[in-house]
Order: sequence, then C-alpha cells, then structure tokens
Amino acid sequence: MYLYIMTVVGASPFGLFLLKNKIITDAQLLEAMKIQKKERKSLGHILLKLGYITEDKLTKALSTHHQAPVIHLKDIQLDHSLLKLIPYEVVVKHQVIPLAKNGDALKVAMADPSNSIALEDIKFLTGMNVIVHIAPETEILETIERNYQKRETPQVTKAKTQETDVLEDEAFNKVIDSALDQLDVDERKEEEDVIKQIDAPIIRLVNNIFLNAINSRASDIHIEPSEVDLSVRYRVDGILTTAIKLPLKIKNALISRVKIMAHLDISERRLPQDGRIKLKIGEKRKIDLRVSTLPTIFGEKIVIRILDKSSLQLDLTKLGLEEKSLKDFLTAIQRPYGMILVTGPTGSGKTTTLYSILSRLNKPEVNIMTAEDPVEYNFVGINQVQIKEEIGLTFASALRAFLRQDPDIIMVGEIRDFETAEIATKAALTGHLVLSTLHTNDAPTTITRLVNMGIEPFLVASSVILVAAQRLVRKICSYCKVEQQVPENTLINIGFTPEDAKKITCYIGKGCQYCNNTGYKGRIALYEVMPMKEEIKELVLQGTNALEIKKEAIRLGMITLRQSGIEKIKQGIVSYEEVLKATFED
Repeated sequence: MYLYIMTVVGASPFGLFLLKNKIITDAQLLEAMKIQKKERKSLGHILLKLGYITEDKLTKALSTHHQAPVIHLKDIQLDHSLLKLIPYEVVVKHQVIPLAKNGDALKVAMADPSNSIALEDIKFLTGMNVIVHIAPETEILETIERNYQKRETPQVTKAKTQETDVLEDEAFNKVIDSALDQLDVDERKEEEDVIKQIDAPIIRLVNNIFLNAINSRASDIHIEPSEVDLSVRYRVDGILTTAIKLPLKIKNALISRVKIMAHLDISERRLPQDGRIKLKIGEKRKIDLRVSTLPTIFGEKIVIRILDKSSLQLDLTKLGLEEKSLKDFLTAIQRPYGMILVTGPTGSGKTTTLYSILSRLNKPEVNIMTAEDPVEYNFVGINQVQIKEEIGLTFASALRAFLRQDPDIIMVGEIRDFETAEIATKAALTGHLVLSTLHTNDAPTTITRLVNMGIEPFLVASSVILVAAQRLVRKICSYCKVEQQVPENTLINIGFTPEDAKKITCYIGKGCQYCNNTGYKGRIALYEVMPMKEEIKELVLQGTNALEIKKEAIRLGMITLRQSGIEKIKQGIVSYEEVLKATFED
C-alpha cells in the first residue's frame, strides 16, 4: 500500500514521512489527501482537523522532516518593532510570526514550513533571508490575536497599509503613488477583480501596470531599465508606446515582484528565465501572462505577452479575407488530406489564422493534434503539445509521435528544418490534413523555400493544397474617422486604376479618447491566398522560380497582399499609409 500511495496517488514527501514512521495509517493519509484537493489546506492542518494526529506529534514530525527547530511562542517575548516588518494581511494569510533579526537574516515561526510562497513573499517584503522555526498552529493564531491589532475591511485599510506596514520609506511611497496616478486605472473598480495580492505599494503598482495594459488592449508589456530610469512600454496594435517612466530606485523591487508572480528565481539575474502568470478579471475572464526575462547591461529587461482568450477572434470570416480568398480557404480546409501553409513575419497573426481553422474543424469525431512553441491558448477537444527542445521534444520528434496517435488533423507550429518539412509532407500524403507556418514574404516564395529546404518538387506539388501569406495593419478608429485628401498619382502608384483613383475616398483617424489619440483602433489582416491549382503544380514540377509562379497565380485570380490592402482602403477600413508600410509590389 505504501508503494501504491507513493507512485500512483502521488502523496507529498511529508505525507510519506508520516506513513513511513507509522504516525498515521494508509487510510488516514488517503482520506486527508482527498480533502486536501478540495480545501487547499496543508496536510498537517487537515490531519489535525480530522483528529488523526495531535498537535504535539505534528509539530515534532514537521521539525524532524524539515530539520527545523521547534519553538513555543508562549515562552517568547516578541520585539514589537519587528512586527511592522511583515504586514498583518501576510501574517494572517501565511500564519507566520517574525521573531528576531540577525544581520540580513530574519527568524520566523511558521506552522507550515513547506509553504514556499510564504517564504518568497516574506523575503521580498523584508529583503532578508528567512530562517524558519516551527510552532504549533494554535500558538501562532493566539500570538497573532495577542500582538496584532485587528484591521478593518481591505477597502478602509488601503491607505493605512501604505503608511504603516510596508516599505516605510516615505519618498519611495510617493514615487509609487505618482506612478499609479499616471497609469490612470480606477483601482476602486478593478481591485476586487485582480488576482488577490498583498496590499503593498510595489504590488499595487505591478497590478496596475497589468490592468492598464489590459484596458489599453496591449499585446505586450516591456519593462526596460536604462542608465537613467525604468521604462514601461505597451505594444498596442503592433506599435510600442511609452506608458510610464519610473525612477531606478524601484527597479529591483518591481522586477522581483513580477518574477515572484511568475514563479521565477529572484536571485538569478545573470541568465534569461521564462514563466507564466495567471490573472482573473471578474468572475469568468481569465488572462495568461507569458513572462520572459533577459539580463542587459543596466539590469534585467522583462517582456510580458498578454494572452486574453476572450479577445481572440476565431471566426475565419472576420479575419479580413476577401470573398474569393475566403472561398479558397474554406474549400482547402474541407479536404481530407494535404498541407495548408500560412506564412508571414513574426507578429503577423499566423497563429490566430491557424487557431481559427482548427476552431472551425474541431468536432467530437475528429482527432486534432498540435505541436506548438509555445502553446499560447488552450482549446477543449484539441490535443496540444508544448515543444521542449532542451529535452529532445522538437517539432520533428512530436510530429513522428503524432503519426502513431491516429490523428486526423495535425498542426505544426513552424517548419524550421528539412526533417520537420519532410515528415509534414509525408503526413500530408498519407491521409492527414497538416497545418503549419513558414517565415516567407509571400505565398509563391513559400513553394521555393520548401524546395530549397530539400523537399523534392514532386512531393511539394502533391502535398501542398494552399498557401496563404498575411500581414496585420491597423484599422482606422471609427470614432474619429475623417476624409483624407490623397493625390491621384499617389493612389495610382499604390496600385489603384486611374478610374478608381479619381472617385475613391480615403480616410484617416484624427485621434480621440477612444483610440488614445493615435487615430487607429484594432487590427485586421491582409491576405494573399494561393490555392495549388494544376497550372501552378506544373510550374513547381518544372522548377520554375517564385516570380513566375506569382505571375501565374495572379493570372488565375490570386489577390495579392497589396490588392487586399487596396480593397480595405476602398472600404474605408485602413489608411493608405498602413498598406504602404505592410506591403510592396515587385
């Protein structure tokens, strides 16, 4: 039974310690673990509550297992100056009592020494190393009651906490308050919605940086140290803008806070690290933050990707495809096998297009498998695999494994090398619908890229059924859209016919409160969709270059990226400057 609990049930090391030393029985441990999954309390607390262990035995067992000394708080006279080191909310939440300070070390009493989150929070708040002593839970609760004055509700306490509990450097707190004012977030409205954190100034600042970014529809947050200040920038609609500049004195505290939230090592500042933060906004809205740290000459830079599934557009008909391009796409994805490739530079929306296709194809009778690096969004009914090259789980090895899992549809995040391309091509030829991406400038170039990778032209012609290139452009803000006078010659140079250039009305956004005075709000994709018709397959077999393939595709009706942009200018969706920036014509 011990082996079963250890290997199958997955008991904690402390639970196994209690079992091995016959302090509790197998049945008692299993019952406590079942309750633990529901209540999220420590194992010792639950065993104590069930009456399966006495508090004295529990304390001694914790001491032996964690090799930490036992201390009885009834015998200790607390230094009240130390009580201000850890806020009341943290003391209650983690059941911890500060006992003594020795240099840069703080001795504390805890009921649960395995609570690593508590240790990280205390280390962050005090800036000191933590030495743990174990005390019975009842003594800790009595000590809190005796030595800490009970606080009012969190709403009333907010100002007091800033003044008395954490980081008592008044100048430091003024810096934080000034920063919070600049962020323009209504805390009273939002504070209950954000993941519950300790009410310290630096933590409020980090939370509000996140909230402000989410409210601004940002896709990324950049926290960048320089020689003179700490800059926070948001990427909104593909453009980076400075949200706030902070003094260098709060750099370490702010970066440490983000790293703690992402479960990263705050002491490691020499190597890059990656982590995730989960936020909950309201009752249903959940947001993932993907955190990446990078050491620079002025300190660590942090980039946070905001993954908000609620704002993800998964309707293929609303991504920006022209009528003919959409029809070609819908025809291709209904094919039982073959390869569909979506191309474009980083940040052009390729993943969203692939997710939209998968969302449309996702049915109970279909087995869909994806290999992604990283997995950005989770979808019910789709088997998603996170690539981990450091342990040998590459796109190629994942793809090989997929073929033994009876798949109907396979999505490979990116074709990077010959091996992946070869397996994907063979999968497409053996009865599977394969979706993937490549980094090429347009649809025709994708064909020659595969051939240059080493895939035989006859395999490319047989396996690929459609190639789509795309770019993202900013949409004109509908609240401040006004007519724009553009010279006819300019429009003709872009690609308009002389007739269209005379009668077309161009628009631009003049800037307003809804678009943060940028004139743009939201983005839409320009698409170049090339179905592999027989004429194009023949050119591929002949080894024709990309330019000739493009000419033939246009003759057969392909809408180029520039033409897709021109259509959206005609519709008044985008400005001609945006189309010029995103596309070019040979």
